[in-house]
Amino acid sequence: MNDLPVVVIGAGPVGLAAAAHLTERGIPYLVLESGDGPAATVRQWGHVRLFSPWRFDTDTAARRLLADSGWVEPDPDVLPTGDDLADDYLRPLADLPAVKPNLRYDARVVAVTRVGLDRLRTAGRDTTPFLVRLSTGEDIHARAVVDASGTWWTRNVLGAAGIPAHGEAAAASTVDGALPDVLGRDRDRFAGTRTVVVGAGHSAANTLLSLAELPGTSVTWAIRSGSPARTYGGESADALPARGALGARLREHVENGTVTLVTGFSVQRITVTGDGVELSDGTRTIVADRIVAATGYRPDHTIASELRLDLDPVLGSTRALAPLIDPNEHSCGTVPPHGVDELTHPEPGYYAIGVKSYGRAPTFLLATGYEQARSVVAALAGDWDAARDVRLDLPETGVCNSNPVVDGSGGCCG
Repeated sequence: MNDLPVVVIGAGPVGLAAAAHLTERGIPYLVLESGDGPAATVRQWGHVRLFSPWRFDTDTAARRLLADSGWVEPDPDVLPTGDDLADDYLRPLADLPAVKPNLRYDARVVAVTRVGLDRLRTAGRDTTPFLVRLSTGEDIHARAVVDASGTWWTRNVLGAAGIPAHGEAAAASTVDGALPDVLGRDRDRFAGTRTVVVGAGHSAANTLLSLAELPGTSVTWAIRSGSPARTYGGESADALPARGALGARLREHVENGTVTLVTGFSVQRITVTGDGVELSDGTRTIVADRIVAATGYRPDHTIASELRLDLDPVLGSTRALAPLIDPNEHSCGTVPPHGVDELTHPEPGYYAIGVKSYGRAPTFLLATGYEQARSVVAALAGDWDAARDVRLDLPETGVCNSNPVVDGSGGCCG
C-alpha cells in the first residue's frame, strides 16, 4: 500500500494545497483534474473579486514551495480576483518542478472503490488499495484518496422544497447559474433585460451589484426569508471591509429602488410565456427575461457510492463535522478548528476536504480548507501530533447563510 500514490481529486486551491503538503512530506501522489489546467473552477468566476485579502487566500506549504522558486508573494492586503488567484498563485504552484509531474489534466474521476471489494465486504478492507476509475475507463490504484473536487457543478435547484420547481427543466434556457460575468463576457445576455436573482448569499449580492450597473436593466431580487438582514451582514462592523461593503452597497440599491426586493418568495412554478418567464410562489408572480439561480450548491458523493461513508443526514458532511459548521449556529468566522478526526469516515484512507467536506453548509473559508489539507496529509504521513494540532485564524464574519461560491474553492466567505 505505501508504494502506491495518494490520489488527490481536483487541482483547485485546496487540492493543490494538499499537493504542496504531500510534496513537503515526500509522499508520492497524483492529482487528477477534470479540467484542462489548474484552477479550472476558479476561472468560472474569475471576474469576481474576493472580499478576503491575499493573506487569507494562500496555503503555508504552498507559499514555502513557491518562495524557494523565487515567487514574489502578492501584497497581503490586496483583494485578488478569481483570475488573480489562478494566475498569480495557483498556476505558478502547479508549474513547480516538484508538483507538475504529479498533475494530470482532462482526468475526470467517475468512481472510487476498493480493488475487488464493494462496500459490503469487510475482511481485508483496510489493506486493500483504492481503485480510482477515470471516464476513459483507466483504473488507478491508490493508498489513500483525498477528494477536493468541490461542489461548483452541482448547484441547488430553484424550487424552494429542494426539488425542481414545476416547469424548471422547461425553463432551463432562461436560467444562469451563480456569478455570471454580467459586466463582461455575459453582458449582452443581460443588458436591457428584466432579470430576477434568486438567492440570499454573497454570490447573489455580487450579481445584483453588477446588474445594477447595467443601463436599462430591471433588477428583481427574490429571497425566501422575510428580511434581507442576513445578506447585508455586518456592513461597517465586518472584520473584512470588502465583505461588509458588499452588504452596505446592496442595501443602498434596495432602498433607492435600483433593485426591487421581494421577500418571503419561495419558487414553486416557472412558466415560459411569450413575454418571457414567470416565477410563482403560488400567490405572487415575478415576470422576467432571465433568471440567475444563486441558490447554493450541494456535494455529489456518487463517485464514492461503494465506499463506507458516514454522512450527516442534514448537511451531507461527516457526522463529526456537522455540528461545527451548522449554519444555524455558525457563521464563517466562528467555525471551530477541525482536521483529520472530524473528516474521517468509516472508510479508512478516504477524505473529502475543502468545500465538499462542508456538504450543504455555506460556512466554508479557504483558510479552513488549507488547514484541513495540512491535517489530513500529516495523518497520512503518520504524524498524528501535527495532524491533531489544528488551528484556525479566521476573520469575524458578517453572515454566511447560503451560496458557497465566492472564494477560491467554492466557499462563501472568500
